[in-house]
Formats: sequence, C-alpha cells, structure tokens
Amino acid sequence: MIALEIKQKAIELGADLVGIADLRSVEGLPTLPHGLLEPYTHAIVIAVALSPDVFEQIKNEPTPLYLHHYLAANILLDDINLRLQREIIQEGFRALAIPASQTVDKVNWMGHLSHKAMAKAAGLGWQGKSLLLITPKYGPRVRLATLLTNAPLEADHLLHNRCGKCRKCQEACPANAIKGVSWEDHPQTRDEALHFSRCVEKVNEDFAKRPEIGKPICGVCISACPWGKPR
Repeated sequence: MIALEIKQKAIELGADLVGIADLRSVEGLPTLPHGLLEPYTHAIVIAVALSPDVFEQIKNEPTPLYLHHYLAANILLDDINLRLQREIIQEGFRALAIPASQTVDKVNWMGHLSHKAMAKAAGLGWQGKSLLLITPKYGPRVRLATLLTNAPLEADHLLHNRCGKCRKCQEACPANAIKGVSWEDHPQTRDEALHFSRCVEKVNEDFAKRPEIGKPICGVCISACPWGKPR
C-alpha cells in the first residue's frame, strides 16, 4: 500500500485534502495518553472543507448554520478515517483513527493530539496567528482528523508560513485572544500565540450557553482570514 493509493481512497470517500507526516517531525508533541504515538511511524491527516458561504454570515459570533456544518463535517471525517483505518489494517499494518473533535482534557482543552500540528507536519498548510491550520486553497475553512499508522509511507513536504504582516484574525477576535505574533515555523507554546483563557471563556461562558448554539464554537477568526475567501 503506497501513499498515493491511500490519498486517492481518502478523496473518493469525501476528503478534500490528504497529507502524510513522518512522526519523527513532531517528536515531543503532547498526546493523551502520553506515548500515544510510540507504536506508529506516520500520520495520515485528512481535511474536509466547509462552504465559504457559511462563514460569510459570521461577523462577530457563530451561527446555528455554522454549528450544523461543523458537526456534520466532524461526522464525515470520522467516517472517512474509520474506513481508511480498516483498509490499512487489512493490508497488515497497524492503524488508529483519532476522532476529529473530542476533548479529553477539559482543564487544558486538549484532544488526544493536535490535528493542526499534525496537518502542518503533513504539508497541508501552516499554523496562522490564530494557531488554526491555514491551507492555500481553503484557508482555515477546514475540519481535520488524523490516522496513525506504522505503514511505510512517503511523507509530504512542509509549507512555509504565508501569513506575513496580516492581522485580520487578531483584529476580528471577539475575545481579544490572538496576540498577533509571527513565526517561521510554529510557536514554542500555545501561550506564545494566544491569550488562550480568553478564548476558552468566550466560547464556553458566552457562545456555548446560547440556546441556538449550545457548543463551544466561534468561527469569527476563520471568517476573517483572507486565505480561501471567495473573490
């Protein structure tokens, strides 16, 4: 089983982007549980693009329509991931699908691993000032999922950070959480880029408590990003 076959299969199943990361490039990445990556050598990262029209309606708060698309994309990602997992296991390799959206540490608001960091390592894009993954084609208007495997695959090349001096996400953030820091590769810590507690408080104490939303989502910085915006 080669990388091209896996990518073609993922696209057939509904993914818009697929990349492969060598896990040596993310050594030291926090995971839950600790040591989650040890049995594996590579990560297959898939992205599903959301309609840019959904984000055109977002100005300074999430919308019920965005919530629906957000949840539907997560379901699709998990379905694709599980089907890819099955294919790889049938080829005799190990594989573990990591859920697209599952918070397992609600103190630090972490999943099993950072899909954004994995996607960057897989060459799908770069981490913007918001720490979201920015893809050349869709900008940050994607949802992500990761599949860990020990299949011997060829990793994709990294993309350079292309945010430059743009501060659109920082200016739009309703929580004033984005510091606007630039970096060549990635920040050393989350706190270097964000006032993370402000973001958490806004989505949990405001947006998640609105009856029409009910989930800790936002989407404002995604809407503001010029990358992938309809012209």
